[in-house]
Amino acid sequence: MEPHDLWRLERQYRAQGLELICGADEAGAGPLAGDVYAAAVILPFELTPEGLNDSKQVSPKNRDRLFDLIREQAVAWAVASVDAATIDEINILNARLLAMDRAIQALTPQPQFALIDGNRDKGIPCPHIAVVKGDSVSANIAAASILAKVSRDRYMEEMARQYPQYEFERHKGYPTKRHYELLRQYGPSPIHRKSFLKKFYQQEGQA
Repeated sequence: MEPHDLWRLERQYRAQGLELICGADEAGAGPLAGDVYAAAVILPFELTPEGLNDSKQVSPKNRDRLFDLIREQAVAWAVASVDAATIDEINILNARLLAMDRAIQALTPQPQFALIDGNRDKGIPCPHIAVVKGDSVSANIAAASILAKVSRDRYMEEMARQYPQYEFERHKGYPTKRHYELLRQYGPSPIHRKSFLKKFYQQEGQA
């Protein structure tokens, strides 16, 4: 994808007089353990950090490089999270949206408009639009996806030092075969999402 393609949406809303446009994205909706993270970013208009793309299309080494570059070049950026207990309480969809809202609210200056990755946007008070696969069509959402992904990966590496038996540094909490093996051996940790483990333990009980 050419870099200018990533500014099509922003250009459209800028033509309506909206200059401070942020992108928001989250990382870690699917894992069995850990916080869900979100980021919000306002890049200078038409400035595309070198190599910027959807975080899933970028190598870990380049994500780390972009993490620093985006924070240096952004007009504003913020990272926020919602913990496992809250995910269990309000469900992962609401937790994702809460994390994105927290990140948007933490921006200084505040955006006039937000581009929210995905197709759900309940509870986002900032004027906004939901953008399906937004991290592949918006520079600001792509930048937010990088910050959210790197922040969450680093958090899970920290959790791996706190709970080394679960090998979080390897699978980042996602439902891998090895992760399930370790759950069978050690049971859940304080950062596991109990609501995500119900089906697993029901199946184990029937085995």
